[in-house]
Amino acid sequence: MSQSRSPSVLAGLIGAGIQASRTPALHEHEGDAQGMRYLYRLIDLDALKLDASALPDLLTGAERMGFTGLNITFPCKQAIIPLLDELSPEARGIGAVNTVLLKDGKRIGHNTDCLGFAEGLRRGLPDVARRQVVQMGAGGAGSAVAHALLAEGVERLTLFEVDASRGQALVDNLNEHFGAGRAMLGSHLESAMAEADGLVNTTPIGMAKLPGTPVPAELLRPELWVAEIVYFPLETQLLHDARAIGCRTLDGSTMAVFQAVKAFELFSGTSADAPRMMAHFASMNG
Repeated sequence: MSQSRSPSVLAGLIGAGIQASRTPALHEHEGDAQGMRYLYRLIDLDALKLDASALPDLLTGAERMGFTGLNITFPCKQAIIPLLDELSPEARGIGAVNTVLLKDGKRIGHNTDCLGFAEGLRRGLPDVARRQVVQMGAGGAGSAVAHALLAEGVERLTLFEVDASRGQALVDNLNEHFGAGRAMLGSHLESAMAEADGLVNTTPIGMAKLPGTPVPAELLRPELWVAEIVYFPLETQLLHDARAIGCRTLDGSTMAVFQAVKAFELFSGTSADAPRMMAHFASMNG
């Protein structure tokens, strides 16, 4: 069978604490359905007792072993950028990379998180108020989500980030891209929440390995909508608290699937079947 008809893909995910990731199964299942040889490996910094300083060695190793590409997750989405040869317009604008294509001796960074979150918002919360939104976190995923929120019509975004310089850098980036005053750094969570139409968590708080919630339950109210990017577990403490009082919510599944759809297409050069990938993700349970 010719290479063009049946591409062979070797991909991987670099991140910390990623043993529960659904991404390998999503990619490999779709590859199987299309008759490809598609292998997806986890490169877990925690399991390897490494940190982001190992990225240069890991990238070189992946190139030497013939990897087609890599997905990049917490805490490497920004640290990876200086090690790349090119950035897509989305990745350059957002300042974060979650997908690296290794092609013709070059490392090309892409960002599929922005598209993934925007697709989730359009599907899951299509008609919600978008005047004022509070976002927790301004890291790599947070940068992509913030761009998606403003592109999808949020008038004013208030960011809360423990690293003030990182938060301010994202605010400056957003106001440069979308217009002055569209984004601001928050200082008082209670008052920002009192005025908000929606709340989005882009921090890792709520993951199985980092249980808890970034926002106290008493600051939620029924008319607020709440979106989450964590998908393991699918119902985080934040979503549990929000649903308990009747908030409309969006879990992390759609972003997880649609960023994978785009990454699959970049790695394989072939269109992915998004409904099939959504159904497979759902079959893996929450």
